[in-house]
Amino acid sequence: MSEIPGPGSRRSSVELQIERVIVASLEQATVNVRCLRGPVRRGARFNRLSGSAQAIDLALTQAVVYGHRVAALDTGLTAFVTLRGEGVQHLKPGTLASGWQVIGGANPVS
Repeated sequence: MSEIPGPGSRRSSVELQIERVIVASLEQATVNVRCLRGPVRRGARFNRLSGSAQAIDLALTQAVVYGHRVAALDTGLTAFVTLRGEGVQHLKPGTLASGWQVIGGANPVS
């Protein structure tokens, strides 16, 4: 079981809800997400996938909000993000009826 870093920690726990998978390849996906726990900074690493035992190791390489690249996503914002690494093939779009996947991880050490 992983421990959630405390307020004084240099790493913070982050979560993104996957709404749509726009483009996917073997190592990279561009997805429409909603930030559930942020801020999520560029370089954040994701290693948890809700409802799945599949291993993932994804890094956020880019975030775009309303057509502008941003360095971080605040809680509640919807954005297009690029995720790169192992496990992109496990990302699935969701609906209100089926539910959404949530990926969890941590921001880079500052």
